[in-house]
Amino acid sequence: MRMIFWAGFAAFALDQISKYIVIHMMELARVRAIDVLPPLVNFRYGENRGINFGLLGDGSDASRWILIGVALVICAAVLVWARRNTLGTVARISAGLLVGGALANVVDRLLYGYVLDFLNMSCCGINNPFVFNVADIFIFAGALGLILFADGDRDSGGKKRQSRRGKKVG
Repeated sequence: MRMIFWAGFAAFALDQISKYIVIHMMELARVRAIDVLPPLVNFRYGENRGINFGLLGDGSDASRWILIGVALVICAAVLVWARRNTLGTVARISAGLLVGGALANVVDRLLYGYVLDFLNMSCCGINNPFVFNVADIFIFAGALGLILFADGDRDSGGKKRQSRRGKKVG
């Protein structure tokens, strides 16, 4: 669990620090757009009141609290699942990234009422109107890592290893 904690802490801290620097110190909230490496990487101010691509983003206080609750339940479920299963290093890091990123977005919803987004990437003549943040990257990478590496509980002979509680894993 220590590795999950530190990966989660790093994801949380990097997201919150990046938001503070870009949104507040670089004043993206005021200027609304900063071209960094156009068209590949740009900073565009965004307030996401929903989930990915603004889904469920009606801006109501009820949807805000529902999304906070769902994120916290998912974090708790991932942590309980990780504790009950024998996970390899990459899977534990992935779990931490997912939880840390999700908690960073929860903090945004608690502080601002929405998630602060600022990253925009476009390429090859396609103008991408969507923005995201560093926590979103960690959530995606963590979920993908768990999908790809969470079955690392098999020994070299293909048999399931025992969990810490002596039960067969999986």
